[in-house]
Amino acid sequence: MSGFLGFMQEGLDFLDQIKENNNKVWFENNRHIWEETILKPNIAYVEEMGEHLIALAPFIQALPKVSGSLFRIYKDTRFSHDKTPIKTKIGILFWQGSSHRMQSASFYMHYTSSEVFVATGIRTFKPPLLKKYREYIKNEKNAQALHMILEKLHQKGICTVEPHFKRYPQGFKEEDKYAYLSQFNSLYAYTTFKPNKTFLSTKIINKNFKFYQETLELFEWVHEMIISDL
Repeated sequence: MSGFLGFMQEGLDFLDQIKENNNKVWFENNRHIWEETILKPNIAYVEEMGEHLIALAPFIQALPKVSGSLFRIYKDTRFSHDKTPIKTKIGILFWQGSSHRMQSASFYMHYTSSEVFVATGIRTFKPPLLKKYREYIKNEKNAQALHMILEKLHQKGICTVEPHFKRYPQGFKEEDKYAYLSQFNSLYAYTTFKPNKTFLSTKIINKNFKFYQETLELFEWVHEMIISDL
């Protein structure tokens, strides 16, 4: 595998073609284009970015394969109203810890033909982790630390997830100083931008690494929460 040279415009164009031909027969006939213009640069990106991220998180998992840091191109449509089988959003994930990759502190990116989304944290709390998160922030020290991290991110102009639940869960009251934290069903900071010349070059490594560096405190807080022994 050669080094990372940037993502490919041909890959973005192929994602647009999928929108017009979203069926398995067409995709399998054109799988070689996906492998060359999307899969190959994605693997190289994981290898390159993984080496950088060790400086931030020495035990980060960067696995340059599908079902590792890369996601399957086929959707799971069993419980979805959208039955189109092929994804037009390409995701890449680096995570830390022994929990399931999607329930771990992570550095994440996904891209479509029109937008790049870069995030740090955890995209969705499944019920067991949501329960643990709420127990963890009942400790005012933990809640205050998270509040301060979010405030610092806002001061940097970095977006963070909005509260999801309208009501406060059991054990939290509106007058509690950090009660708003209990309304989250995920916890991440993020940025978005167009897939521009930087995205199509090696410069995307430094751009994304800088974002991950700026949001490292949130990554570390999430990881400590997950591995904590309540």
